[in-house]
Parts: sequence; structure tokens; C-alpha cells
Amino acid sequence: MDSPRWRDLDGVSVEELKEVLEAMAATGAAGAGEDWKEPWSRVLDGLLQQETLYSGAFAALPHLVEAAAPSPGRFVGLWADLGLMVTAEPATPVPADLEAGFTAAVRLAAQAAVRGYLTAGAPAAECAYLALSCVALSGHRIGEVLWQSLGFEEGSIVLSCPGCESETEIADFFVDPVHPPFEAPGVPDPAVAPPDGHVWGEVAGALPDGALGQEWEPFLRVARAVAAAGVPVGTPGRAVLCLVAAMVAVKGTPDWAGKEWARKLMLLTGDFRCPDCEQTWAIADCLVEDPDGARPHDARGRVRTEDGWSVPSVPSTASAPEAGRTGGPGAGLRLEGGVLLAADRTPRGRVKVLSAPGPGSASAPGSASAPRSGSGEGVNALAVLSSPAGPTLVAAAGDTGTVFLWDAADGRPVHAPLGAHRHPVRSLTALRLPEGPVVLASGHADGTLVLWDPGTGQPLCEPVTNWLGSVEGMCAAAVPDGRTLLVTATPRGAVRLRDPRTGESVARLNPTGRGIASIAAVPISPGHTLVAASDTQGDVHLWDPAVDDPWEPGAATRPSERVREDHRHQVALVATVAAHDRHLVATGDRRGAVMLWDPATGTPVGDGLPADAPGSLLTAMTATTLPGRRAVLVTGSNSGRSLRVWEPRTGEVQHLALDVAVTCLAAAGSDLVVGHDGGVLTLQLTW
Repeated sequence: MDSPRWRDLDGVSVEELKEVLEAMAATGAAGAGEDWKEPWSRVLDGLLQQETLYSGAFAALPHLVEAAAPSPGRFVGLWADLGLMVTAEPATPVPADLEAGFTAAVRLAAQAAVRGYLTAGAPAAECAYLALSCVALSGHRIGEVLWQSLGFEEGSIVLSCPGCESETEIADFFVDPVHPPFEAPGVPDPAVAPPDGHVWGEVAGALPDGALGQEWEPFLRVARAVAAAGVPVGTPGRAVLCLVAAMVAVKGTPDWAGKEWARKLMLLTGDFRCPDCEQTWAIADCLVEDPDGARPHDARGRVRTEDGWSVPSVPSTASAPEAGRTGGPGAGLRLEGGVLLAADRTPRGRVKVLSAPGPGSASAPGSASAPRSGSGEGVNALAVLSSPAGPTLVAAAGDTGTVFLWDAADGRPVHAPLGAHRHPVRSLTALRLPEGPVVLASGHADGTLVLWDPGTGQPLCEPVTNWLGSVEGMCAAAVPDGRTLLVTATPRGAVRLRDPRTGESVARLNPTGRGIASIAAVPISPGHTLVAASDTQGDVHLWDPAVDDPWEPGAATRPSERVREDHRHQVALVATVAAHDRHLVATGDRRGAVMLWDPATGTPVGDGLPADAPGSLLTAMTATTLPGRRAVLVTGSNSGRSLRVWEPRTGEVQHLALDVAVTCLAAAGSDLVVGHDGGVLTLQLTW
């Protein structure tokens, strides 16, 4: 640790590395503990930035692997992160004097990661990333899938055609198929005999018959063959993904979740027909850059298209289902011509379209059944800005990186579009500072954070570069010392408390390091806010930013894990609902089922909202308070093209068929703002 090489680490200090190694040694000696995770997170942030691996990793990795290998089951998260490291693009070549040690460390890490998988079950999502890291460390290129935004919880995937290089986003790809939608890949012939006693042979022996049921057994046979061969680097990617899915089926916890994730992963072993070049490719080849040996081919039965699984050029003998929505009550509302109509066609209110400024703006509301903004841009994020000294504003942004502002009262644009950063916006939030002004923050897919003055339409400072991943969620948090902080969260698990004037990080949350899908502010008293979060594994967290140690719960009690498991409630989104005497945490799963929780006790409150109609997957959730102190929660579905408005106190549910793919929601009093695939609309919740 005192050699010149250690004094010149690129991306991390020697002191930081010593800290994580000492914590890992303590965990190994004690046989338990997670104190190593936070220092490791800091080291990882320095060594790996935006898919780039810095040269300090070549010196650090041998020491990390040496510390973790004797107790591989204690460091499952480390092995998953090392898979990311070896599939990242190195900033510089491996120095000649470090190459042998680095190569040997990767080889040892591959063995240790597999042994870690064999000795320790893991939550289904974490197990999926561990299995992918095992094959990445073993040298197979399909491990690059670790860097894809697979969106297991969101259901989405982006496929890049190896032929014409066009990209296709499929919103509802990861829907549990239950039954195989296509035939299993062929069993690959090993090019060379595997070495005796290789650790992958133990994995082959750990994949029992019937792990996913008899229908999936052909896929399991492929998995066993790949593992028995030692995962040769020339094995087709789809065959290796059969192995990854089978590993999750066996070791993912709880058991039902492991099997559900395995079936979703098996979808990656199918075929995809590109809508541009109209050729059929293995989905696995659409997930890695420049896949070796990728060729278009005839489909093995059903192929995935933009619209679903289909059989190209083969007429179906089955009758098509009758068109129309299912599962919605007749007493719901439907949007026609910009007017909300009840079942008896009584008008119940108008819908206002928020149009982008400039040529091509949308016409007046009422011209279409599915209103679209004048920009025609899909919306990823919304925020409502309220100020006692000025009008209430609505902010919206999408993949162009442009932020639009409107006056909520009349729908007129405010300022020219804000476009300081041209990367897709993933999240927006508004903060009212203690001294009065309101700040608008935009979080972008490349990790950049931009702080805006909504009064002038100008950035408050230079965009803040964040190398910790896409800013998928943001909220404001008040702490008892009088400050209001900006909270940002990424799928890589980086949750930061920031100064809203500069964007500078002042503290950290999320000590477990799990990837975050959504966050919400939960006020518990004037000047004191908790932060709720859903992670990419379907779990929920509740943190108190007022405490110095993020491991300490402070005033927060996370929702009961036992109750959530009993209800099979895998959390996709979080929100906050104002009750008469307190604020409650709302958690929604992909089926649209919502539960409410007391943040002081972690216990459920009331009966919750049942799941939505089949196929109506939850994509957005918000809450507001109507006149008469009526708290309501609104859920939106992209696939179901609808909303549900639920009043928890009475249990009343109102269904609204909007005929737009809902992507995000926001509210201010009775005004509901709906972001969708073509823009923004507003409506009043007056019933």
C-alpha cells in the first residue's frame, strides 16, 4: 500500500481505498455486516464514471478481490459492481506493470462471484445483476447488458438494430409472460472442453429440473449446457441469457419474485424484427455494441415487434379479441373532443392543452379526442411551481432536454423554452427557499443538474455535472436547521442532498447503495421532511435527512417488509398523501395496487387501492387535496391510457379514459397536470 503506484491512483485516494479494505476485512472476520458498502460506494464513484473506467481501478481491483474472495457470499454487491467495471470503457490502456495482476484479479473475481452466487440468495433484482456480472467477469460480452437501461420495473427496453443501427424503444417489454412466447434457443456445442472442476460446473448442478415448470424446461436445458461448458466466450448471447435467467429462478428471493424475474429475463432470448430494415435479429445481439457474428435470420416462431409478440408471415387461425378497453367501470369518465363525459354523456369539465410557443402550436382544446402539445414532444417529467408573489406555473420536459413553462391559470407559455442542456430530462422539481424565491431544478439522463430561476428563465449557475448516473428522481427536503435542500437520486443508488443555489452535494442518503426508481418528500412537521424512495428491486426506503449518519433512521420507519411480502407488493413508485393530521407514504406496484403507510410506525393505513385493469401498468402517481380537505391520489397508466382518482377516506374510485399514454403527473389543488406521449394537458378534479 506504500508503493509509488499507490500514491498516484487516478479517481480515488489511497486513504479512501484503505478505508474500504479495512471495512471489508472487518466484515470478513465478523462474518456479517455492511459497513463496507458506503466507503466502497465512494471508491466506485471515483473509479467508474459514465461508463468510463479510470486507471486507478487497475491497481485497486487486485486488493479488493483479495479482500473479498475468502468470503464471497458477504460481498454480493461488490461482485455486481465489478461486472460493471470490467464491461466499462477504460480511459487508458492497462499499464504494462499492472496488466498481469489485473488479469489475475479478474479471473479470481469470476470464480469468487460465482461462489458468492452459490452460497447466498439475493433479492431477485440484485440476483439478476449478480448473474450478469458473473458472466461478464468470465469474459462473455453479453455481460455488457449490465449497462443497458433494461427497466425491469418500468417494463421498457431499448433495442439497437445491428443492421441499420436504428433504436427502438418498447414500453411494455418486461411483462411476465407466464408461458414461453417462443421456442428455446438451440443447445450450443462447446468449442473446447471445459477445465476439470471449474466453478460453473457447480452452477449447472444447482439448476434443478422444473425450476420454472415443465413449459420452461427447454430453456433450462440450454442454461445447464452453457454452465457445464464453462460459459465459453463464443457462446451465442441468447444461450448465455438463458443461464442468467435460470440462475435468478433458483437463487432470487423471495422465491415467487425470483421466478417472475427469470421469466422476464427469458424474453431476452427471443427475436426482434426491426421496424426500419424489417429484418429479424436475436434480441441479445440488439443489447450489446457491435455484437460478434450477429446476422439476420428467420425467426423461430414468434418475434417481438414494436406492438407485441407476433408470428411474421404466418396467418393466425385464432380469432382476434374484440377491440376496446376492459376492466373499467361504466361510471367512469371518457375524454371526447376535449370534454370529459360521464357514462350518460353529461359534460363534467373541459381539458386544457398546454401548447408550446411558436409556429405549430396546438389549436384550442376540443379539437381532438387525444390532445397533444404543439411541440408534439413526449413528456418525461412535470413540476408545479407555486409562489405567493406570482402566478402558479407548470413546467414540463422530455427527451430534447428543453424545459417548457406555462401559466397554470390560462395555459399561456411563460418565457421562451429553457434549453441550457440538450440531454433528455428525466426529472423536474420545484423548491421554495426559506427566503422566498422558487427554484426549478431539471435532472438529465447524462447525470447533469440544471438550476433555473423561473422568473427570468435563466440558469442560476453553470450546469452541475454529476457522474453518478441519470437523475431519475428529485424532491425538496426541509431540515430542522432551517435549510431547504434538493434531493437527487439515480439508478446507480447515488442519493445526494444538495444546496439548491449551487447544486453542490452536502450529504448522502441511501447507505445500502441500491438503485433508485422514484423519490418523494414526506413532511412530518413544519421544517422537517423525510424522503421516501422506491428502488429498482421493488423495495421501499424512508430516510431522515436531519440525521448525520444515513444508517440511522431518525424519525423515519420504513414500511413493513413483512406486510409488503404478504401482499406481494413490489414497489415501483412512491408519493405522499396528506391525511387530516399527518402525511402518509403511498407506494404503488406495477399492477396499479397502492398501499398507504404511516411514516412514524411503518404500518399500513386503510385498505389500499386494488390493482388496475389487466394490462394497465402503473407509470405515474401523484396526490393532491381538493376543497373540503378531500385528499385524493391519482394513478396513471401508459399502456392503459387512463387515470384513476382515489379518495382513501371513502374508498371512492373514479376512472378517466384519456386515450393518451400517461407518462407523468403533477397537481396543484384541484388542477391535475398530465404528461403524456404527445405533450401536456390539464383538467380539474371537481367531482
